[in-house]
Amino acid sequence: MMRAVKGTLLLVLIGGLMAGPAAGADKAKPGPGGKAFEKAMAEFRTLYREALAKDKMVGSSFRFVHGDEVLAEDLYGMANLEENKKMDPNALFHWASITKTLTGIAIMQLRDRGLLSLDDPIVKYIPGLRQVHNPYGDMGEITIRHLMTHTAGFRSATWPWKDKPWQPHEPLHFSQLEAMFPYTEIEFKPGSRWQYSNPGIVFLGRVIELLTTDDWEVYITKNIFMPLEMTRSYFDHTPYHLWKDKTRSYTVGKDGTPVPADPDVNTGITVSNGGLNAPLGDFVKYVKFLLGDPKKQDLYDTVLKRSSLEEMWRPAITLPSEPGAKTKAMMGLTFFIQETDGVRLIWHSGGQNAYASYFFIHPESGTGYVVAYNSVPESRGPREEFAYARINDFVQTRLMPLFYGK
Repeated sequence: MMRAVKGTLLLVLIGGLMAGPAAGADKAKPGPGGKAFEKAMAEFRTLYREALAKDKMVGSSFRFVHGDEVLAEDLYGMANLEENKKMDPNALFHWASITKTLTGIAIMQLRDRGLLSLDDPIVKYIPGLRQVHNPYGDMGEITIRHLMTHTAGFRSATWPWKDKPWQPHEPLHFSQLEAMFPYTEIEFKPGSRWQYSNPGIVFLGRVIELLTTDDWEVYITKNIFMPLEMTRSYFDHTPYHLWKDKTRSYTVGKDGTPVPADPDVNTGITVSNGGLNAPLGDFVKYVKFLLGDPKKQDLYDTVLKRSSLEEMWRPAITLPSEPGAKTKAMMGLTFFIQETDGVRLIWHSGGQNAYASYFFIHPESGTGYVVAYNSVPESRGPREEFAYARINDFVQTRLMPLFYGK
């Protein structure tokens, strides 16, 4: 999650459709859910439209996956208000912090190839980090594993200052981060607690570049996108041939007025932390890889073997929660873990430049969903009433359980 909508999404973290459906969207394929699934999907479509309209959201796209099938999809609203363009299945969204999971998978690839250990100190690869002030001990005690679990003690934001109109969107060069090392402080004893940290992931991206001699974007494209055939996924500025499908994003004021955000941001040196852009069709390919498929497992294992992926989903630390909370939130290796009544979901969210996105998967049943939004409402009302929260709650309590086999 990044600074433009960080506050809104963090509220949802702890704790879209036109007036009618898109052509073919209401024809949910038959699947293990049968009529119960179709009935629940009909209720979902109503809730989806209702929640997004209540928050004056501009546009959204949703897909529900079971195994190798997309059982249902839906669209809401507009992809581009200025051009009066409706949301369509090819629409490109910015996925922001979900990018972190790509960086995590790349680190595991390098671990499996014997190029690093998760318990290596980060200063082994970025010795300049020894300049960081660490009142809790030696910087050599902070490991790659700490960075992957957000327990290293680094601050949350990449830029430690308030937003200014003259600042670049994010630091454009690693030298800018290095220049801040002597003015950076470790905020708690590494490993003792959790604090979401963007710069921690940027350091992991730097390790990938140093060990492979590829730019991070090139490495991810060659080692994740190409084998998964994610041909319309890219980072930062939109290629000319995809510009027609790029959604525009908007902050929705309390009066319901949408204010356009930057149409095409450059995440700079923080690309490994939040630079991903992709249509839902490509992102579903990534979700299918995470879910696994016996028919494609040989291919998927060339990206990352299943045992290593499941290692990323083991809880490393429990996140803070409200007293008496029914759901336990935990952190794995760059993936979040949510457990409610013994049901475990793996997930991540993203928010930047007035985009918001979520994916959740239930590996045991091969079920998951992805939802993206091109607008963010200014914070108002209880968080459980936000469209994001209402939509996630319905899918997780009404749709996904139909596939759990209980």
